[in-house]
Amino acid sequence: MNRYHIIVSGMVQGVGFRYFVYYNASSFNLTGWVRNCYDGSVEIEVQGLKEDISAFIKLIKEGNGFASIDNVSFKEIKICDSEKRFRIVG
Repeated sequence: MNRYHIIVSGMVQGVGFRYFVYYNASSFNLTGWVRNCYDGSVEIEVQGLKEDISAFIKLIKEGNGFASIDNVSFKEIKICDSEKRFRIVG
């Protein structure tokens, strides 16, 4: 089990990107959350099997067809044992 903190920058707000993230995270049975940031980026914490997270990040880098992804940065962080699902926050 792994957990990553991800920042996606570009034109990612107002284009359904959080819902795209939510749908894909749920389809891989990942837990965590996604939210818009004040600087126009989108912040994600995602937890699950490493191969599922890798596939998820690949889809995020491609975007949803409406977003324009400039950069995706991610780093591994501490696991959250109590988390049960993926959600949109904020």
